Amino acid sequence: MDRQELGAFLRSRRERLRPQDVGLPSGPRRRTPGLRREEVAVLAHVSTEYYVRLEQGRAPRPSGDVLAGIAGALRLSDAESGHLHVLAGTAPSRTGLHRRDVRPSVLTLLERLPQTAGFVMSAAFEVLAWNDLAAALMEDFAPLTAQDRNLARRAFPGPRQGDARLFGVSDAADLRLSVVMQLHATLARYPTDPEITGLVDDLRATNPDFARLWERRDVQAAPMLTKTFRHPAVGEITVDCDTLTLTDRDQFLVLFTAPPGSPGAEALALLNVLGSQASSYVR
Repeated sequence: MDRQELGAFLRSRRERLRPQDVGLPSGPRRRTPGLRREEVAVLAHVSTEYYVRLEQGRAPRPSGDVLAGIAGALRLSDAESGHLHVLAGTAPSRTGLHRRDVRPSVLTLLERLPQTAGFVMSAAFEVLAWNDLAAALMEDFAPLTAQDRNLARRAFPGPRQGDARLFGVSDAADLRLSVVMQLHATLARYPTDPEITGLVDDLRATNPDFARLWERRDVQAAPMLTKTFRHPAVGEITVDCDTLTLTDRDQFLVLFTAPPGSPGAEALALLNVLGSQASSYVR
């Protein structure tokens, strides 16, 4: 149970709600944003004292029923409710280190996918494996270090690194928000993994945008169904984006495709011929 993070998460969810969101009168002017602690306690059917102690990180582990009541009171989404259970230690959690070894069958699948750019990403946003078309569309990751292959570090560069290298994607702001949300969930699953904790600590210390978004404690990202790359060799390429979770290793298979006959499909076909040498994003 991560008492401090649990308390901070509850407080952030409480402060985003308005009384009218939960059927309560607005009443007199409020000194703080959101619901009052006692209002949440009433809605969740717990004592105000206990709820206050939860937010302060001083309460014992709540039961599943108590968490369900709090999740309902705070109008949490399914993803937020799941994150709440992870923080409270009432959900199955992974221990130790996140995995970086990719299943051989997945590597084979990457190479056999026709006209599809694909790569495998770890829970810490490191690109672990990729096919030739992904290298042509994005970058040849082979000569890069693990840090340079990390998409979270690319999205939130340090002060001496200049602009992020995000392959010219058109939705960079949405991508950055998604990175922060997913890292919150990842840290809750691997609270003692030094690579995860070090990544979060580095980004919070070196990038003000990351630090600001991190404090919001949002954990549910909108799915990215399409993505447009501004490629240096073939111009804009709009592709469908599908992300599949590889649950056994807590990794993600990201696939970029395009409908047959579309401009995106023609651009991918051209990249397939040009190869990774066509990708020349400036570092």
